Amino acid sequence: MTSKTVLHPDPAWRARLMGAVVFVLLLYPLLVAAEFKPWLLFDAQSLRAAGGFLRDFLTPETDPAFLAMVLRETWQTVAIATAGLTLALIVAIPATFVISERLSISRLGTGRIRPLAGVVRQVLRWILMVLRSVPELVWALLFVRIVGLGPTAGVLAIALSYSGMLAKVYAEILESSDAHATDVLLANGSGRLPALLYGALPDASAELVSYTVYRWECAIRGSAVMGFVGAGGLGQRLDESTKMMAGGEVATMLIMFVLLVAGADLVSKLLRRRIG
Repeated sequence: MTSKTVLHPDPAWRARLMGAVVFVLLLYPLLVAAEFKPWLLFDAQSLRAAGGFLRDFLTPETDPAFLAMVLRETWQTVAIATAGLTLALIVAIPATFVISERLSISRLGTGRIRPLAGVVRQVLRWILMVLRSVPELVWALLFVRIVGLGPTAGVLAIALSYSGMLAKVYAEILESSDAHATDVLLANGSGRLPALLYGALPDASAELVSYTVYRWECAIRGSAVMGFVGAGGLGQRLDESTKMMAGGEVATMLIMFVLLVAGADLVSKLLRRRIG
């Protein structure tokens, strides 16, 4: 005897169909607004340009003079990231000292922060929020217009954007650490700096250093990307070669870019392992 399998219709097929229709209806105007036209990729002129670029791309440029230039620009990219992060730390560390409620002496005893101290702390938080809300790429565009093309724009862009990020996260790390040692030091007349150094930092130091190293790694990636808007480094040279459709040069610089990011990631992991 053979048994027949009876197929029952999906009881939720109407809801699934309506969901798909609604999704398409919502997606279509978004694609129109984005001017999404994938058929342009198959235009004859586009295909010829892409084919020529791809042929060059498959044979990376190995001219010694060009490789020397790529190494210089790679080193400049690392320098931009490190200098920008250093300037960001100069701003972020004092800002963290001000906005951290953990280090507020006025809240001891009464449990409340004095109005003036609260206003100063809130204003500084707003300023830091503005700094980190604007992407470093936008800051780089602004500084390129102000100081001109070159690495200075990249350094300043990283400094402003990352100072807001670092101060916010540093304050959160300190707020989430064990408060007992800090409160005891402040309650017994200690200044805020000794309370920070001997109360809060020992418990939070590993997390603070780990986040700083992570931000340095992100700054290297960011400095390479900011080069596309004229902020110096490897990205600026990559943008120039792309505009000239020099596929071999683009391939070489992309390989160097991947090695640079991989090296930054390796250094970051080693440092985190040391402090972990």
